[in-house]
Amino acid sequence: MPDRNDSTDPTNDTESNDTDGIGDGGGDPPRDPTLHRPDGGTTVLEDDRDAELDRGPLQQWAANSISHPERVYRAMFYVAAIFFLFTTLFPFYWLLMVALTPEGQLQDIVFTPNGFNPGAFVEVFQVIPFHVYMFNSFVIALGSTIVVLVIASLAGYAFGRLQFPGRTPLMLLVLVISFFPPAAFFIPLNDLFNTSFAFLRPITGDGTLYNTPFALVTPLSAIFMPLAIFILTTFYGQIPDGLEDAARVEGTTRLGALFRVIIPLSAPGVATAGVLTFIAVYNEFFFSFLMTDGQPENWAPILDGILAYQGQYQVLYNLMAAASILGVIPVAILVVIAQEKIVSGLTAGALKE
Repeated sequence: MPDRNDSTDPTNDTESNDTDGIGDGGGDPPRDPTLHRPDGGTTVLEDDRDAELDRGPLQQWAANSISHPERVYRAMFYVAAIFFLFTTLFPFYWLLMVALTPEGQLQDIVFTPNGFNPGAFVEVFQVIPFHVYMFNSFVIALGSTIVVLVIASLAGYAFGRLQFPGRTPLMLLVLVISFFPPAAFFIPLNDLFNTSFAFLRPITGDGTLYNTPFALVTPLSAIFMPLAIFILTTFYGQIPDGLEDAARVEGTTRLGALFRVIIPLSAPGVATAGVLTFIAVYNEFFFSFLMTDGQPENWAPILDGILAYQGQYQVLYNLMAAASILGVIPVAILVVIAQEKIVSGLTAGALKE
């Protein structure tokens, strides 16, 4: 009879092997700790931490980015914000440095003004009537914006809320016209505005529209009209039909429903179209330069005033910089006041409800 404590008993060997198999994970083959390198050599890894240390910098960065994506998003946001702020604000900072530097010391500017001359912001109005140029641009931009909003509201109502044959082709035609370069319209418009009309002589003196606000408002309104029509068509088409029907049941006409119901409910879109049109017309130079003679009494815009500081023998760069900063102030104030409407107008329709 075999002894229980006998180590040579085959039964004990079998039980020992079964126990070892259970402790080793059910008999699965052990993990090979050998790492084969690209150069043909091998490295024995002690644990998983050694595998992480063997990664290159790029592989380690990619692994960390996958395990912590929020860090990558935050870093991308900071990089984009810094790039945007630098490319947007640095030109204004440089203009301010040039404006504050006295004349004759501009060649020594690095990142700080070479001297301090805030009087340049007052001198711009003493050398030329710069305030008249600013007023001309403001009036032209305001007039163009009013014309664009009135006509674009009527067109947007027709395209967005009415069903009629040829609506889609006509809308595409409006958008295609917006892609034409403005220079293509200059020759016929210049010939038209320099033609003398007898019925205009009591108004303009020579019977032509040259050097008049009409010569600027007409082409600029036509150029920026398609964008406003597209924006307002999108907004007007999102207004429920029941609201307009309720207004019409009360006795109002379609035109009354447009101005009493549709436009107030589409205030973000109207504000967006108006602000974009105003800024574009206020900064426009091509038609403003060619349709006037550059004199402030003949409705020359603000860019003509900035260029007026260039003389035949001297260029007053500090005054040009100061005038540029002053010219941006009205637009900046407008954007600050209407920024909430602009953001909501540009992002409307981005989310599907």
